[in-house]
Amino acid sequence: MVSSSHEALHRIFQEDPGLFARAARNLGATFPPPLSTVELSTDLTENRPLERRVDTLLQMNTEDGSFLLAVESQSEPDPRKPASWAYYLAYAYAKYRIPPVLLVVCADRGTATWAARQFDIGPRPWPSLTLRPLVLGPDDVPVIASPDEAARDIPLTVLSAALHRRDPDADAILNALAKALKGLSADDESTAATYIELMEQGLGKTPAAEIWRHLMAVDLSFFQSQTAQQLRAEGETKGRAEAVLVLLGHRGVEVSEEDRERIIGCGDPDVLDQWLKRALAATSTAEVFEGESD
Repeated sequence: MVSSSHEALHRIFQEDPGLFARAARNLGATFPPPLSTVELSTDLTENRPLERRVDTLLQMNTEDGSFLLAVESQSEPDPRKPASWAYYLAYAYAKYRIPPVLLVVCADRGTATWAARQFDIGPRPWPSLTLRPLVLGPDDVPVIASPDEAARDIPLTVLSAALHRRDPDADAILNALAKALKGLSADDESTAATYIELMEQGLGKTPAAEIWRHLMAVDLSFFQSQTAQQLRAEGETKGRAEAVLVLLGHRGVEVSEEDRERIIGCGDPDVLDQWLKRALAATSTAEVFEGESD
């Protein structure tokens, strides 16, 4: 079954195809930005009972010509994948007669290292095909922790957060992204809602997902989209208290049993929201409770 985090890592390129050229610079590969794009069918099935689907397939039209961009989201090494990827590229080239490029996006460093290999297909003395994927992993996309930098390229920030979702920097990226989204105008509400949803999907079931959910409930309550309304509805008192504990644990802050009971026992959502904001930068529970009596 395809996971939401899997979807986000390739769907982000559908939302902003130009992200490919910007992200590929981190790999030392220079592609011109697209002048236009055409989203193609991802169905690469032949007329026989064998279904093959690439995650995302885009026709990128640039000033230097056109190429096909096949994006695959890969969560773990799979020895069967190189053969499938080679099939996707060969079939797409035969069908559209446009040169293809394969981009593999991996949130796991070990998987990224595996996917970045050159895969030779054929007997060792003379491989008939050589597969050379471009791979974006956590070490290939920078940590974007500045709200100003996040505002300059929100799609790249979403990708950065999704790839660094298990890293200590995740909360800083999410905080920067939330502030960048807050700076969008009301006319950009639909765009913001799309990236909010993609970010939620991209974080999967990591602790960062809980941080993001409550950042949305606290900092982006001005958005009136259906997604934001749902996130706010879920921001009940118990959830806020749990979010404070999750965030402190993710940052390595020691929480005593007494402090834990104080957080869980707090029934004031405004106080919990304040604690949650402080927990983003706090190094102790004393900083979270600063200026407040028991």
